[in-house]
Amino acid sequence: MNRIVSSIFALLVAGMLAASMLFVVDQRQYAIVFALGEVKEVIGNPGLHFKLPPPFQNVLYFDKRILTIDTPDSDRFITSEKKNLVVDSFVKWRISDPKLYYVSVQGRESDAVYRIQQSLKDALNNEIGRRTVNEMISGVRDRVMQDISSKVNADAAKIGVEIVDVRLKRVEFSDEIRDSVFRRMESERKRVANELRSTGFADSEKIRADADRQREVILAEANKNAQAVKGDGDAKASAIYAAAFGQNPEFYSFYRSLEAYRNSFRNKGDVLVVEPSSEFFRYLKNAGSSGAKSR
Repeated sequence: MNRIVSSIFALLVAGMLAASMLFVVDQRQYAIVFALGEVKEVIGNPGLHFKLPPPFQNVLYFDKRILTIDTPDSDRFITSEKKNLVVDSFVKWRISDPKLYYVSVQGRESDAVYRIQQSLKDALNNEIGRRTVNEMISGVRDRVMQDISSKVNADAAKIGVEIVDVRLKRVEFSDEIRDSVFRRMESERKRVANELRSTGFADSEKIRADADRQREVILAEANKNAQAVKGDGDAKASAIYAAAFGQNPEFYSFYRSLEAYRNSFRNKGDVLVVEPSSEFFRYLKNAGSSGAKSR
């Protein structure tokens, strides 16, 4: 009975010893093996590995994945124009050298995040401080992010960290100067609109003046043509009258007198005061005698 108990106890001790000598590294992790407090080995390959049992060796694990620093608070920076900008940013980073990472920040992620944030603020302050607002908003924003990423990566490499990417989520004016900037933009747009209206009014006046000139030219040309046609008609009429007068002067005089009578007595209310012996009534007075002679 004692042998059985001793055997079971020995098996348990051996199992516990074997379990303390085996450890598993996940594909998402680094493992650092320490021997009496000193770094002995850095393991990046996933799988089952062996070590000496504590207290001779122990293992610490660190995340191999890409991590994100995205704080909800915005930071303020001053441009070369002495204007305040509110900037939101985020950083993608990962551990590149686990041993250096452990030596520099004792493996504490919070300390590494703090170091990266301080380096990011310094880089943003330097880059924004020598840029204008227009450059930060649209002009060279991509190049600014590349420069910032390079500077932060150089500092992060000192603690065994690699900066994968740095992005500026939001770049805008601070509340104190946003209203003044909007007012200046509004006045600029109004100035441009007034210039366009003035240019349009000047062009419209030119178009109206040219249209009026063309109208006067067309009317003058038409009046000239009308006077020419009328003159030609009067000349032909005069020629016809002259020819008729030449053929029978007495009949021409009689016809002209009839036209004069018709025009003079067109309306019933017309009154004509002349002497009865006037030449105007010559054909009226002689109408009877002429008729008698003809009969």
